[in-house]
Amino acid sequence: MWVRSQKPCEVTERSYAQIPESNKLRAGGEGMTSIDISNGVMEPRWYVAYTRSRHEKSVAQQLRHKEIDTFLPLYGTVRRWKNGEHRVELPLFPGYAFVRIPLSNRRRVLEVPGVVRLVGSDGMPTPLEDGEVESLRCAISRGVNAAPHRYLTVGRRVRITAGPLTGREGILVRRKGALRVVLSIHLIQRSIVADLDVHSVEPVYASRLRHSAGSSISADDERALGHFAFRS
Repeated sequence: MWVRSQKPCEVTERSYAQIPESNKLRAGGEGMTSIDISNGVMEPRWYVAYTRSRHEKSVAQQLRHKEIDTFLPLYGTVRRWKNGEHRVELPLFPGYAFVRIPLSNRRRVLEVPGVVRLVGSDGMPTPLEDGEVESLRCAISRGVNAAPHRYLTVGRRVRITAGPLTGREGILVRRKGALRVVLSIHLIQRSIVADLDVHSVEPVYASRLRHSAGSSISADDERALGHFAFRS
């Protein structure tokens, strides 16, 4: 359990200290004990490291050298310089890298040059859901085309039904004449756009209707839902 102390926390400069396990104090209500919090501190989770501008690759390299599980998703693009066009790989989420660590090991991340902080609130880093990162990691490794996109929260919501991103929800957009899906990490308010087959997504409300109806939606209903969601 964490309480105020005179020693500043490395996340936000606020002061916290750990209560000894023997105290058995409760935190956050009746359902949470010091043992629960201890387990949360020791269990590896995905966190977001905020880096200095253009230090993402350097930070990722140093983290991997320290044998810290690190994910820095990149995308390929062409940049024009004085000596011609060059294809380069840039971070999908500029200014951020993902690390999987027990919270008790966060100092090993924070001491890496170029790391500013671990993203969180109230003085503590906030973990991401494992599937949120692992599905993206799998998609990138399988060659799914993706690029940065402005942070998007409003639009026609769809659920991905096939491929490494199955189960993820996003917003359907039309880009360069093709339908694509915008996926967001709300903790950092950043989005990417991914190229997906339109047949590998379905409207979120259609998915919920199918679930509530026990997968007994008629073919006519399916066609109506699909037409409404994907018409240009």
